[in-house]
Amino acid sequence: MTSTGIRLHAPAPGWSIDADVVVVGSGVAGLTAALRCEAAGLHTVVVTKARLDDGSTRWAQGGIAAALGEGDSPEQHLDDTLVAGAGLCDEQAVRILVTEGPDAVRRLIETGAQFDESDEGGLALTREGGHHRRRIAHAGGDATGAEISRALVEAVRARGMRTVENALVLDLLTDADGRTAGVTLHVMGEGQHDGVGAVHAPAVVLATGGMGQVFSATTNPSVSTGDGVALALRAGAEVSDLEFVQFHPTVLFLGPEAEGQQPLVSEAVRGEGAHLVDADGVRFMVGQHELGELAPRDIVAKGIMRRMQEQGAEHMFLDARHFGAEMWEHRFPTILAACRAHGIDPVHEPIPVAPAAHYASGGVRTDPHGRTTVPGLYACGEVACTGVHGANRLASNSLLEGLVYAERIAADIAAAHADSGLRASVPEPAPCPEVPAHPLQPAEARFTIQRIMSEGAGVLRSADSLTKAADRLQRLHSEARDALTENGKTAEPGVDTWEATNLLCVARVLVAAARLREETRGCHWREDHADRDDTAWRRHIVVRLNPDRSLAVRTTDTADFPPTRPNPPAHRPQEQ
Repeated sequence: MTSTGIRLHAPAPGWSIDADVVVVGSGVAGLTAALRCEAAGLHTVVVTKARLDDGSTRWAQGGIAAALGEGDSPEQHLDDTLVAGAGLCDEQAVRILVTEGPDAVRRLIETGAQFDESDEGGLALTREGGHHRRRIAHAGGDATGAEISRALVEAVRARGMRTVENALVLDLLTDADGRTAGVTLHVMGEGQHDGVGAVHAPAVVLATGGMGQVFSATTNPSVSTGDGVALALRAGAEVSDLEFVQFHPTVLFLGPEAEGQQPLVSEAVRGEGAHLVDADGVRFMVGQHELGELAPRDIVAKGIMRRMQEQGAEHMFLDARHFGAEMWEHRFPTILAACRAHGIDPVHEPIPVAPAAHYASGGVRTDPHGRTTVPGLYACGEVACTGVHGANRLASNSLLEGLVYAERIAADIAAAHADSGLRASVPEPAPCPEVPAHPLQPAEARFTIQRIMSEGAGVLRSADSLTKAADRLQRLHSEARDALTENGKTAEPGVDTWEATNLLCVARVLVAAARLREETRGCHWREDHADRDDTAWRRHIVVRLNPDRSLAVRTTDTADFPPTRPNPPAHRPQEQ
């Protein structure tokens, strides 16, 4: 692996912390990894962009999927996951998920998470799209993520683990041999330290969540700006499958001009019997798939978009009036409150819904132990591409993936520590370049990027829309590069400009991959290539960043991921 040498324009670190492991992110993946590392005797530091409980996990409504119910099995869970992934799941990765998942959930319960129980005293399990069994455990009706976050945050605080909140991680530090040596970070006003600092550690776990803020409308919180993927790319790591962005079919429609985080209407509402209808009350998903409204999310999103196109409508409706007030108040109190806050009462009227960016199935490429192509750098949760999700994530597999692979990462780091005594040899980072290698985007570029991506790389894509998006993104990239090259000027370093720069980085990669994949598969829908093409495209698209900031794009030979080893041989290389 050759480092790109690219770093964000930022002041030199003015303080540092030494650790065995630094975990970046405080969702289910990050905090699970941190707790397991700490339990193994590793000095662990958690860095998070907001507060410990402010990540994407707390917004998860539906639940966590695992074969915990009577009559269910890991093999059935595997089959449903492979079907949803549309031929691109790594079967070994999925098998790890479904076989280790049930015990991982039980350990989560032992940590303190309290899930809803049935009248008989066992877990109350429900169904969601793509599942043939009731295997979704939930908490607080529709507040599963909030409960998991609460339990993990309490466990971290009870252990007295060192945490750095309100901190945006900037770049990976490496030693003279190119191995991980920690991270640089900026702690915002409320944090323990101001300015830019560093955590020196031989192992870094990226658990930074998603990149939904690359689109104008998303279910993701404002902190989901693709920081982990961008950091990994600058560090020389490979990313894969970034074209597969899952658009959740049922997001509360707040108007055509609405931007930023939008309220999610969980798939569990359909799992309990809600119907998708058009303005005339017609259930348009009936007959389109054997599971109807509970088909995998890509199919439901496409069904909604097709009906909207046919009728010239801005949204469809989710009708659950037949639930009655008591069921709404006890099973879905969070969604009920969100709808009522926007002037909609689902007890008495259908909910207007439309697809919005929800989940990135792709990310930093890892092996079954969460190792990336950069030695010492790990990734788990939504920032990672383990191969579990393939071309489309099965509902409620995300919390389980974060849980299972975080535990595997901690075990791998602990084993490496035992073998080499990492605590005694915190690596010395190589000197940072004095001249910034990567220009910054102005803060206002964030909104420009979001509009470009929503118009050109949203639910519906084509060669024309993607080419226009690529050209507009390249102009933003070139203008900032030329300004730096010609007169040494770049935007003022700060959270807004760093985030905008990260968004542009992941947007360029997403569009490059989406242009290359000339087929429709899973949540990647090409209007000009409407069919799935297993002969040409049952393979992954892998991207890395060149030292000159161009993109090196290649495809794998098969649907299986190659090992995460330094300098994997290129196949069908293309410079973007």
